[in-house]
Amino acid sequence: MLSRFPETRLARLLRCQSKESILELCDDYDDNEKEFYFDRNPALFPYVLNFYNTGRLHVMAELCIFSFSQEIEYWGINEFFIDSCCSNAYHCRKMEPEREDWEDKSDEGSTTSSFDELLEFYNDATKFDKQPLGSVRRRIWLMLDNPGYSIASRIISVLSILVVLGSIATMCMNSMTEFTLYDSEGQPHEDPRFETVEHFGIGWFTFELVARFAVAPDLLHFFEHPLNLIDLVSILPFYLTLIINLVAESSPALANLGRVAQVLRLMRIFRILKLARHSTGLRSLGATLKNSYKEVGLLLLYLAVGVSFFSVMAYTVEKEDNDGLTTIPACWWWATVSMTTVGYGDVVPGSIAGKLTASACILAGILVVVLPITLIFNKFSLFYKRQKQLEIAMRSCDFDEDIKEVPSVNLRNYYAHKVKSLMASLSNMSRSSPSEHSLNESIN
Repeated sequence: MLSRFPETRLARLLRCQSKESILELCDDYDDNEKEFYFDRNPALFPYVLNFYNTGRLHVMAELCIFSFSQEIEYWGINEFFIDSCCSNAYHCRKMEPEREDWEDKSDEGSTTSSFDELLEFYNDATKFDKQPLGSVRRRIWLMLDNPGYSIASRIISVLSILVVLGSIATMCMNSMTEFTLYDSEGQPHEDPRFETVEHFGIGWFTFELVARFAVAPDLLHFFEHPLNLIDLVSILPFYLTLIINLVAESSPALANLGRVAQVLRLMRIFRILKLARHSTGLRSLGATLKNSYKEVGLLLLYLAVGVSFFSVMAYTVEKEDNDGLTTIPACWWWATVSMTTVGYGDVVPGSIAGKLTASACILAGILVVVLPITLIFNKFSLFYKRQKQLEIAMRSCDFDEDIKEVPSVNLRNYYAHKVKSLMASLSNMSRSSPSEHSLNESIN
């Protein structure tokens, strides 16, 4: 009976030739009485014996599902042998805690990441203690880099937002014919009022960047921060345009550089990204996109497959009757617009087969977009919550005196997350038992 399942613990006892090998499989052994002792749950053993009799394993309902899983793993019985009457309920019960703990795990990850970022912030703040005028520079650094830290930082934040919005509004109004001015030769030139606003904005942005750089705790790694790079990119086009114009005026042969200057002027739109320094939502969006490249790649892959498939379908049924869908590349545009549910209406199918293809394309586009978006939204919620917690922790740090201790953080959650991650890793390793490998090999 035992030999029918040679990879189980009791069957392996049959092949033992010495007491030492027997004790490797059981907790104690009486050589005189020929008795084996196992320090396991006795209530479960009838289920094990029934398995050897029938070849099917039934789940012990009174026992915790994870304890039951550990018990059958000890006896070398694979989950594959669970009878159909118990298999569905067993796997459902095993998966329920994972679903319930998903939000808890996300919170723990958020706590861990926030803790690391808070320590980095605290480490930067302590660097001022060994620098000249460290206390004053630290106050200015906190005032410029942490909106909401004090009344002065709030005023600077509001002023910076107004300057950014004013600069963007000026750029938009400058493109409107109602605000276009012409010189005596009929050539358009910029309104002096807009030019004044532009120069004030550039002056403010330059002052912000220079001030942050001057009081930065680590000058060598200043531009490694994304927000500081955005500050640099927002003012760089103006100074490059100024240099190009000066060079073009001094050398007529380089007049074509004026076109480069026009392109650089369009880069002023990047100033809108400066709002990320003052917006928790924009920073959370950036962190979400940075950590969701797999989901974004999955979304693009789904779209690419759908566009390729439906563009060929549309080309096949519409190429003879529709001038807008005469080539597959032209159908790519139509399929992209349809799958993303934009629907410009510039190209539409006319035949019944084409309309059915378009309907399938739109329905497939809804499904393709919705599935990865759910994962990305969950990550955005996580990062937004983490960013809010981090801002509250930073604002609660008091650096008026010399720093003597780390700001208050929940070390219990941080430690619990690390221990839980370690236990999960060990659990995954233990699941790859020799009996399971042997069973898989025998099945294959």
